[in-house]
Amino acid sequence: MRNITIWDIQETKFVRKNWKGLPSSVQKKYRAWIEIAKNGGSKNLKKFSGLNDEALKGKLKDFRSSRLDIKYRVIYKEDKKKNEILVKSLTAHNYK
Repeated sequence: MRNITIWDIQETKFVRKNWKGLPSSVQKKYRAWIEIAKNGGSKNLKKFSGLNDEALKGKLKDFRSSRLDIKYRVIYKEDKKKNEILVKSLTAHNYK
């Protein structure tokens, strides 16, 4: 039997504050994203091709992005030593 490490998911105040303004379909997909991330971090997220999980470049080079739908993305930072993910934002695709 494999030993699965559960990851801790933290959200910035910005994410918690703007939660209600998101479409319900995005909220539902984000809840599913959390469950996937809890069970293996970005390594597990990469197994789901629809999420298109990838490392970002430029100013956000320490962050990763996962697709929730055609427009919305989860921008997050992963701390592999602590098995912790910090969700920076749930945003429309313009995050340059």
